[in-house]
Amino acid sequence: MENLKLFIQLTRLDKPIGYMLLFWPCLWGLTIAYDFENNFNTYVFYLVLFFFGSVLMRSAGCIVNDIADRNYDKKVLRTKNRPIASGKISVKLGFFYISLLCLLALIVLLQFNKLTIILALASMPLAFAYPYMKRLTYWPQLFLGITFNYGLLLGWISIQESLDLTPIIFYIGAIFWTLGYDTIYGYQDIKDDEIIGVKSTSIKFKNKPKKFLSLCYVITFISIISIGVLMNYNNYYFLFLILPAIHLFFQIKVLNIKDQNICLKIFKSNNMLGLVIFINLLIGKLI
Repeated sequence: MENLKLFIQLTRLDKPIGYMLLFWPCLWGLTIAYDFENNFNTYVFYLVLFFFGSVLMRSAGCIVNDIADRNYDKKVLRTKNRPIASGKISVKLGFFYISLLCLLALIVLLQFNKLTIILALASMPLAFAYPYMKRLTYWPQLFLGITFNYGLLLGWISIQESLDLTPIIFYIGAIFWTLGYDTIYGYQDIKDDEIIGVKSTSIKFKNKPKKFLSLCYVITFISIISIGVLMNYNNYYFLFLILPAIHLFFQIKVLNIKDQNICLKIFKSNNMLGLVIFINLLIGKLI
């Protein structure tokens, strides 16, 4: 039971916000691509596959991150007790878990069409390179956005078996969504990060966080509007866009970068935003 508890801590399975933020873009891409006049069971089947794929890959990514950052994590109050940083789980065992999780993810991936499989495998270097970006650039959150929202393209391709402008525009908007919420997340550790020399957009824009976040979220919202236009969605879609607009506005409005609890609450609230956008897409498709 102790080993199971450590595994759950290591993979953050007790913190579903991580894999849900990975899952929502997959579901968005799948939803805008799917023709609901066809067999609905296929949509549900792909939904389940993307969910399990998100859980598995996010869990593997957490272990990769903890192995890469183990020396940094020891110096940060919030992360010093993580299993690898604290020595409760060895690096060798960590790599074993990564291999196992990736094998299971591959089994899930093989259920899709050939193009989806090829493009998903092509994204693997991005996923495993992310932990090292914070050493090289002040834009690791941008790199995370590129990686974390890749599933939106895969969701589209799994149905359409090709790529066009619509999912690409949505993908760009989702990247800026991640850039925004992960910048907010980064404000929890900004003092420790500055001391140990880790880079982030949280540090780069610490003197004007709300202006930066406003730019990110405006781009996100424009992309969501554009999807409605490109997909010829009904007027209800555009009417209900007031809900994600209000949510994004209040994220910026209530932000206090000096309050860790507020930053964490805002970050976690993006799970609800992902659901709201998904419902909006269903409204556009079905009503």
